[in-house]
Amino acid sequence: MTDDLILQLARDVLGRQDLDRELARETAARLEALLRRIRAVAEERLWTLPPAFAFVPDHPAYHGPPLPGEPVWAGMARAGRGGSGYGGTSGRTGVETASPPRLPSGPGPHADLLEQGVSRLAAAVRRREVSPVELVQAALDRIDALDPTLNAFVLVTRERALATARRAEEALLRGEDPGPLAGVPVAVKDVYEVAGLPTRAGSAALEGYTSAADAVAVRRLEAAGGALVGKTATHEFAFGPTTDSPYHGPTRNPWDPARIPGGSSGGSGSAVAAGLVPLALGTDTGGSIRIPAAACGVVGLKPSYGRVPARGILPLSWSLDHAGPLCRCVADAALALQVLAGPDPLDPQASPAPVPDYRVAAEAGGSARLKGLTLGVPQAWLEDRVDGGVRKAFEAALAVLADLGAVVVPVQLPPADVMMFVNRIITLGEAGAFHAPLLAARGEAYGPDVRARLELGQFLLARDYLTAQRLRGELAREVAQVMARVDALLTPTLPIPAAPIGQGIWTYAGGEQEPVAEALIRFTAPFSVTGQPALSVPCGFTEGGLPVGLQIVGRVFDEPTVLRIGAAYEAAAGWSGRRPPVR
Repeated sequence: MTDDLILQLARDVLGRQDLDRELARETAARLEALLRRIRAVAEERLWTLPPAFAFVPDHPAYHGPPLPGEPVWAGMARAGRGGSGYGGTSGRTGVETASPPRLPSGPGPHADLLEQGVSRLAAAVRRREVSPVELVQAALDRIDALDPTLNAFVLVTRERALATARRAEEALLRGEDPGPLAGVPVAVKDVYEVAGLPTRAGSAALEGYTSAADAVAVRRLEAAGGALVGKTATHEFAFGPTTDSPYHGPTRNPWDPARIPGGSSGGSGSAVAAGLVPLALGTDTGGSIRIPAAACGVVGLKPSYGRVPARGILPLSWSLDHAGPLCRCVADAALALQVLAGPDPLDPQASPAPVPDYRVAAEAGGSARLKGLTLGVPQAWLEDRVDGGVRKAFEAALAVLADLGAVVVPVQLPPADVMMFVNRIITLGEAGAFHAPLLAARGEAYGPDVRARLELGQFLLARDYLTAQRLRGELAREVAQVMARVDALLTPTLPIPAAPIGQGIWTYAGGEQEPVAEALIRFTAPFSVTGQPALSVPCGFTEGGLPVGLQIVGRVFDEPTVLRIGAAYEAAAGWSGRRPPVR
């Protein structure tokens, strides 16, 4: 079948669905333009590459937990649209014009208690300076007070969290170790399976679905003493960077409730920034941990691909999906990774590599200089389409790192746009394949934008998907050659600050325009393609008072160096101590 016939078939099929015809045409046109670009890049970069050396991974279609009986989607076609009181339809489109809801004035309940990070709170629990039950109740009180405005949580698990806190308290009374997290309140993005709880992934299409088993990451979090207070909001099926779901409405940024928190793990970013919880888990396929971390002024860590098992996490793109934490400081990211990392015999993508002590690396960075380290900056990525406030904060961060003894040098990486296009083709193909059964059964329940992209993903030629995977291998090789000469790479996490809710286009000072959804992933998606560890730490604010993030990228499985650099910068710059006025 020719390319023209494939594209015409895609347009015709979408036109027969109950989708807006103009949206169908626009989405098909974007796919056509994307395919032309990826093929042009392939001709330029891959024509001499022998197929025997191309990287085409063999990934399973779904690596969720083994469920008894039917496949994960089998019961969904029969499930009615009736919900479980979980979420609701917003029906809102376009830029928000009404005044956004206001957060309560003042710091909110328990601000002083919840101001600290996981590491300090867990230490205080062990010293019996604070009760884990008190901590969990404080988090629940703040959620009650602030979340009606923020919309960061889609489900609150009060009794589960309090029961975990009571067990931690009883362990302390018996003289036992309550675990590294010691009853501290935590949350997970609503793509993590939790046994007995609904998983909606921001979509009405999953109404009626209840998880049968815990995700590996959830199991490890609770085994370490984390008290799960609930599930946080996500962009529908984690397929977007704004966390504006047609199912439960927009999640809001604590620094400015009229703006997005980033996404797709925007609920986790908003919850941590507002002090609802000190630690929340997210997922990252093209930047979905790092984007909300930067937009909300918190720390976010995307570990190396396979470092944290993904079994039991609803996949978006299984060869690109990463799991990791959003938290208050780099030490907390190290602690969370220590809890989450490690092999899983039932997840073929989980790395069997030994797990080092990440906490030691973070502690060393917090009290040491960076003499002897070389840090690379891809200058070509920063030549245009970077907000002035972001650029100013990034350049100031480079000066701090140089003062700490690091040598900052320019490097040449593959074009960011090319790496972003590869990420998008792979994601479209894998997400379209995964969602095909549910789309056929309950397509009308999807939001229109996500549905259009998933429908089109089913029309990608195998040639285009495999070409993108070949390009991925070539791009990873080129980046690895650069990494042989530097210890880490540095970029702004985002080229723009958080956009207003509903705004689709960003206009730069020079008049150049870019879709917000593309701008948000331009510096993050490349390192999901390569599978490298990437940390976002706060590095300042724009003149309008919006947070800016610094992205630190290391060699594959060299999280210790990334954490060391992040902790050293954090201690020297002091931005991670800044909190939104809601506190």
